[in-house]
Amino acid sequence: MHYRFTDCLLDIDALTLTRSGQPVAVEPQVFDLIRLLVENPGRVVTRDEIVAAVWGGRIVSESAISARIAAARKAVGDDGKAQKVIRTVARRGLQMVAEIAYPTDAAPNGTSQPKPVTPPRVRYTSNPRGQMLAYTLFGTGPPVLNVSFFARSIEREWHVGTRRTILESLAQDHEVACYDEIGSGLSDPDMTGVTYPGKAEDALAAADAAGFGSFSIFAESGGALPAIILAATHPDRVRCIVISGGYAEGHARRGDDSDTDYIRALISAGWDRPGSPFTRTYLTAYCPDGPYEAANEVAEMMRAAAKRDNMLHQRDLQNNASVVDYLGSVQCPVLLIHGRRDSVHPLSGAQRLASGIPRAELHVLDSANHLPLEGSGLLAPYLDTTKGFLAEHGRDPD
Repeated sequence: MHYRFTDCLLDIDALTLTRSGQPVAVEPQVFDLIRLLVENPGRVVTRDEIVAAVWGGRIVSESAISARIAAARKAVGDDGKAQKVIRTVARRGLQMVAEIAYPTDAAPNGTSQPKPVTPPRVRYTSNPRGQMLAYTLFGTGPPVLNVSFFARSIEREWHVGTRRTILESLAQDHEVACYDEIGSGLSDPDMTGVTYPGKAEDALAAADAAGFGSFSIFAESGGALPAIILAATHPDRVRCIVISGGYAEGHARRGDDSDTDYIRALISAGWDRPGSPFTRTYLTAYCPDGPYEAANEVAEMMRAAAKRDNMLHQRDLQNNASVVDYLGSVQCPVLLIHGRRDSVHPLSGAQRLASGIPRAELHVLDSANHLPLEGSGLLAPYLDTTKGFLAEHGRDPD
């Protein structure tokens, strides 16, 4: 279904916006706001309706709403002064004032468009220790296992702009399996006896449950550690790896002021305290370049996914972890992506991985963020680089 207004074409099925025939990059929440307005032309859409449609009714700050409105106006070639497309009605809401053409189900020029991804249903399997492991499976194409950071939530992340953008982009060309680590999300909460070799076994259990034979890995942050162990110990299963924000050794092992781990102190003091200064300080450490609202969405997902004690357990495990002895055994192609000014896990950690893994390449992002965020201007090129590497090296060897 398509809506035409001014020089814009909004494709509801493909979740795309074009202006004067050229694609316009829009974040999911901005797209949802534009869609809400074009589907209600001439009517004043209230703030409550906007929050319900764009944020699922969650509590959201006025600054976040204002930022999405400004982005929506920019995307359709409007601005707050002209308001020729989207008009603000003081103390009431927003109004689509541009003339909207009737929708049509035919794609322009007969071209096929990518379909949006419906949030997948959660499935369950067991790890080798008999614990419950929650996973999801979606998309079509060569298989990719997403080994992500601790306290991700395979259920909640579809309501987090950055996470949904990443997953939907991967699903355009791949069958993707994601899972919650033991101790977080919908997986078994008991972290007794968890080790990094055990985490690698959990990752393999998720791949097996998804029906993957050989597969590629997209690893994020601390997910690099089990991904490397898995590739080193099961070279016949892993085709290639993309590692974003990865490192070879934890905080204590690399000797960078391990006696004063301020991240652990932040978790201890503020993880279970809504409204505490914890969130802003935590995000400033990991995502100093922002945008703050995008980082806050990820942080709130993490806070809901894992209890404080499990976060502290994970932090201690991570601080003392090392995969240095596994690096030379990784036989598959590896792409490392890392922020140039990342202060939590410095670029030197990625360089150590690149020097130790025989077929590794390093791509440096001009950013201080630990991982790219929606609205930072880096997410689209980051995904292009990731998908390009997966397309080149992740094909079926047969």
